[in-house]
Amino acid sequence: MPVLTVTEVTGRIREQLEGDPVLGALWVRGEVSNLSIAASGHLYFTLKDQTSQLRAVMFRSRAKSLRFPLANGASVVIRGRISLYERDGNVQLYVYELEQDGIGLQQALLRELKLRLEKEGLFSPYRKRALPRFPQRIGIATSLEGAAVRDIVEILRQRWPAAAVVIAPCAVQGEQAPEEIAAAIARLNRYENVDVIIVGRGGGSLEELAAFNTELVVRAVFASDLPVVSAVGHERDETLTDLAADARAATPSAAAALVSPDRRELSRQLSQITGRLRTAIVRRFEVLRLRFEQAVKSRTFIHPWETICGRRAQTVDGLAVRLEYRTRDRLQKTATRLAVLSGRLEALSPLKTLARGYSICRRSVTGRVISDAAEVAAGERVEVLLYRGRLRCKVEGTADGGNAAS
Repeated sequence: MPVLTVTEVTGRIREQLEGDPVLGALWVRGEVSNLSIAASGHLYFTLKDQTSQLRAVMFRSRAKSLRFPLANGASVVIRGRISLYERDGNVQLYVYELEQDGIGLQQALLRELKLRLEKEGLFSPYRKRALPRFPQRIGIATSLEGAAVRDIVEILRQRWPAAAVVIAPCAVQGEQAPEEIAAAIARLNRYENVDVIIVGRGGGSLEELAAFNTELVVRAVFASDLPVVSAVGHERDETLTDLAADARAATPSAAAALVSPDRRELSRQLSQITGRLRTAIVRRFEVLRLRFEQAVKSRTFIHPWETICGRRAQTVDGLAVRLEYRTRDRLQKTATRLAVLSGRLEALSPLKTLARGYSICRRSVTGRVISDAAEVAAGERVEVLLYRGRLRCKVEGTADGGNAAS
């Protein structure tokens, strides 16, 4: 058997303790004694019950989260791990979290649930929906025995009697409350034409509000297809249902006011709008009446022809004179140019040549002008154009300059 050093022994003990799944993360209840606060801020104390005690240490980084002043004799619940402080060979409880016994433990567990659900996004403000402005049917998930349902119905009747109220009764405290609340929310989602849901109860202790801090109810609120208003407890109380709901009201009465418009306020606003509209119409009428009276007294209405047509008539006369001048000038220039072109055309006209005794000879059939005697043959018929008239001839023969055609 090997001989171990003290360090080796304490190391093995530490490994065994830290490898135990129970001792590695556990809750311990006990009473604080021998409390000592080091200059570094670390807390050293003994956790004991009637028969045993355990050394404990809470380092400064953890001690900052304490919600109450720790003192000897305090009954506490601790979350931490068991390990061995090898230098002194002492088994110690390393404290992660420390709460007062009873309510403290519930709060610690509630914080753990809150952190887990928050990481899943159940409390995200970006998923919260707007409440309908003019709901036609309002659902209520609460107990029929409490004052909350009466307060809600009374406020709704006063503020917005046009909305129908659908109540899904459920227990709001006790072991069956979480299941009944979740089922009531689901029923209201299936009910036809419900626009918004109020879920809640009157104020109470943390134990009495416990149902609204359960994962079942929070997930039911999160899964609702309809907007949910949480009205749990008084203003100082905040539950996980408040965080998951689309809106939170301090009291059930405040929730009823939150989901319903005030008919009296709407009537007052409508009267104000009607008054402003009437005043605006009267002012507009007065402005138009003054403008009309000014227009009737203006020179345009008194002398309409001179004002409207006089100046324009003078303009038209000027344009007519300019048009006549330009038209005459255009015609004169055109006539002059036409005369020049006519003279050129007459000078080039073949009729002038024919008048001097010349003639044009062309084939009778095709009308093609003949310029060379070699182009025709004896016996062929031709046509001779004179200055006045034409001759139809038959060629008896051709020659460069001797024989003539007749």
